[in-house]
Amino acid sequence: MAARKSEEQIVRILRELSDIYSPTGFTARALEYIAKTAKNAGLKCRYTNKGALIVGNHAKPEIAVAGHVDTLGLMVKEIRSDGNLGFTKLGGPVLQAFEGKTVRIFSEKGKIFSGSLILNNPAAHVNNKASEDCRTEQSMHIRLDAEVKSAADTEKLGIQIGDFIAFDAGFEFTDSGFVKSHFLDDKAGCAAMIDAFLSLGSKALEKIPVMFFFSNYEEVGHGACAGIADSVKELLVVDMGVVGHGVSGSEQAVSICAKDSSGPYDYDLRLRLTQLARKNKLPFKLDVFPFYGSDGSAALRAGHDLRVGLIGPGVSASHGNERTHMKGLKATRDLVVAYLKSV
Repeated sequence: MAARKSEEQIVRILRELSDIYSPTGFTARALEYIAKTAKNAGLKCRYTNKGALIVGNHAKPEIAVAGHVDTLGLMVKEIRSDGNLGFTKLGGPVLQAFEGKTVRIFSEKGKIFSGSLILNNPAAHVNNKASEDCRTEQSMHIRLDAEVKSAADTEKLGIQIGDFIAFDAGFEFTDSGFVKSHFLDDKAGCAAMIDAFLSLGSKALEKIPVMFFFSNYEEVGHGACAGIADSVKELLVVDMGVVGHGVSGSEQAVSICAKDSSGPYDYDLRLRLTQLARKNKLPFKLDVFPFYGSDGSAALRAGHDLRVGLIGPGVSASHGNERTHMKGLKATRDLVVAYLKSV
């Protein structure tokens, strides 16, 4: 879908970031995009040994703002006898939401192949129970868009076990202000972070003791275990807010998380965030996320001595056909900016 003439910077950033495939463990191009954007704005960048990206102009940051650029995906675990591909999940994609969707397979030599995620026996005319079958790694496969009839045929193409498999995001920005795309978790949060540092500018970020941390392994639990500077005392995680039954999140608001599966977030930081949201008249929701972990959880488990807070735009249908709204994106960006200006 073509960009609307009225498309704002934060949506343009999210669109461009969403167009870059970045399943967890295969994130270099997405991080390069962020680094180029930051450098063009006069901000310094460096990579951690594990490959995460740090952006910032302050020599000794006391605050980190973190989001993750890695997304859900798949990996080739088997080349089947018919030439199609068995897979293993990277993170926790809801397979039903990705059924029939186009995938890209990235070979070691840099060639990209296409395919689709389908049931092992998907044709309704020969399987009248197709709608009832469970969708699992064992009951589904990648149908390769190549004329292959054997494992040897596929191997000749250069496809092998361990190749990354990524889904098309399917980004769309509607006239009503909704953003529909896979992987708004957490490219929406990253877009809010990028727009925040662009809004603040390089000179202001020399004075504000902050580093922006873009992690690359959050979806598998160890994104922010390492890479946070020793001088940092407070970590604000910008990830997705949950929308669904039993939670209060809204796509038109920024969520401020009080607790997730790993336990409560820092109470004093949470109070400051809610006060800033009220002061700046930002739409927000306080919430508890029942099945959720973040880069903040990973940092604390790794032994970092940090106060940690968690915010993010409300995202509907997480790990599936996700959707958020322009209002939630802007509220998240504005809360990040207000937080940093209050330091």
